[in-house]
Amino acid sequence: MSATLEAARVPSRWGLFADRDFRLLWAGQTVSKLGSSVTSIALPLVAVLTLDAGPFAVGLLTGLVWLPWLFFGLPAGVWVGRAPRRAVMIGCNLGSAALFASVPLAAALGVLTLAQLLAVAFLTGTAAVFFDAAFHVFVPELVPAEGLIEANATLGGSASAAEVAGRGLAGLTVQLLGAAAGLLLDAVSFLIAAGTLLKVRARPAAAPPGQGGRDLPREVREGLAFLWRDPYLRSFTLYGAAANFALTGYQSIVVLFLVRDAGIAPGWVGALASAGAVGGVAGALAARPLCRRLGSARGLRIVLLVVLPTGLLMPLTGPGLGALFYVAGLFGVIAAVTVANVVLGSFRQSYTPPALLSRVTASAMVAAYTTIPLGALTGGALGDAIGPRGTMWTMTGLLALSALLPLASPLRSVRDLPAGPELLG
Repeated sequence: MSATLEAARVPSRWGLFADRDFRLLWAGQTVSKLGSSVTSIALPLVAVLTLDAGPFAVGLLTGLVWLPWLFFGLPAGVWVGRAPRRAVMIGCNLGSAALFASVPLAAALGVLTLAQLLAVAFLTGTAAVFFDAAFHVFVPELVPAEGLIEANATLGGSASAAEVAGRGLAGLTVQLLGAAAGLLLDAVSFLIAAGTLLKVRARPAAAPPGQGGRDLPREVREGLAFLWRDPYLRSFTLYGAAANFALTGYQSIVVLFLVRDAGIAPGWVGALASAGAVGGVAGALAARPLCRRLGSARGLRIVLLVVLPTGLLMPLTGPGLGALFYVAGLFGVIAAVTVANVVLGSFRQSYTPPALLSRVTASAMVAAYTTIPLGALTGGALGDAIGPRGTMWTMTGLLALSALLPLASPLRSVRDLPAGPELLG
């Protein structure tokens, strides 16, 4: 294995798409992300249009999707480390399909309630916790270490593209068939994803010897301790938590900012938001060549310090051509975040010892996702206190400053990220 984390050098001109198992994983995940993008719009619309839910209920519905990370994130990292990853992912997909399918069925029977909708949000969020913990361990089981950046960039780019297509598909589905039909579409997408995983012939990783009988709290502490003691993983986790806080902080009031402060017509808000998804595709495409040409650490430094601060253009948004400030800022932010996610996710997968990977991954994700509701609440409070434009300046400024956190590690002075902790100088 190379001593550094570099982009893939796959002999085939088709790259990882020459590998049948990766094609299956990619296809299933792309379809699933498309369905989830539809649900992100259809689920709150079901609450509003079918159940006449108010703002608090809609906000609660969104919050319940993320709440399971607080309860189950750390235990999931331990449990996934003991179980076959593919089986966990298939089970989560099938469970989510059944849960989402229950909503249009209940609506058709006239028995749908807000309590059922909230339960579906919480339970599918719980399934997502276990799926994500397993997925981030399954990818390095399926793909060689030198192909991880290509794999994560391909999966990330497809997810961004699916987000763009999913929003349009959601609007069309809701218009023609009703909001509940969008959830049925997502249920089908989960079944397709489960089917593709069933066809994967990857070699399952054996559980570390003697792990099954150990106690849960001790294993959780081991994962947290490894993450916190390592200078790379610690600083990258703090960056993820801070960046998510700032991102959610401005996103919570951005519609209000665009319409009331920037003078953007409501009909253009969705079109402007698509710049973010396009930036995600661009970032995913750029990650691999950037790392190959400049080195994974040097390329990441440039992206964080030069591209991420373009978010400071967004508070300058105004009517007419002033909307271009928002487009450019959002494109730069999402492109930079995508590159960072690809590089740092690939680094964590190759760098962390396999016996600890599920626990370290879950710990990092818990830290990152916990700040999402905090950022949303802070953004709303600041919006009331200093106005939407002031909040945009504050949160995009914090986002730019978050780029300094990874520099608290040896990242600041190396060309490439190491392939393992034993290679630290």
